Amino acid sequence: MKTVFVKPAEAERKWYVIDAEGKVLGRVAARVASILRGKEKAIFAPHQEIGDYVVIVNADKVVVTGRKKSQKMYHHHTGFVGGLKSYSFETLISRHPTQPLELAIKGMLPKGPLGRKLFKNVKVYAGPTHPHGAQNPQPIEL
Repeated sequence: MKTVFVKPAEAERKWYVIDAEGKVLGRVAARVASILRGKEKAIFAPHQEIGDYVVIVNADKVVVTGRKKSQKMYHHHTGFVGGLKSYSFETLISRHPTQPLELAIKGMLPKGPLGRKLFKNVKVYAGPTHPHGAQNPQPIEL
């Protein structure tokens, strides 16, 4: 079977909106990553950007199971000696409400230029409103 090459103009790109309120963090991130890559399309090719756009609202109300709220840790390094900073899920979501969901989605995308390009197609908002009404996004249930 030959490799499918789809011209960017021929790929139909849709907009979807997902309400993350009360949904589990990993399940939302896995579904969004699949939509961004275009895996649900018949013309899927792992080396092309043919996925759709996703708008996520109520990202601050996403939930985690078990005791992850206090035990799940996020780490980053400032670049200085001894600059390793660690935050729990609870602390991170209170400071930056969209960051846990963004980090989960980014971790599920391919690493490299394609993954960085795909990540630009997701828009995450902490509240229930978003400025992408003109694109007429279709709601998706998880």
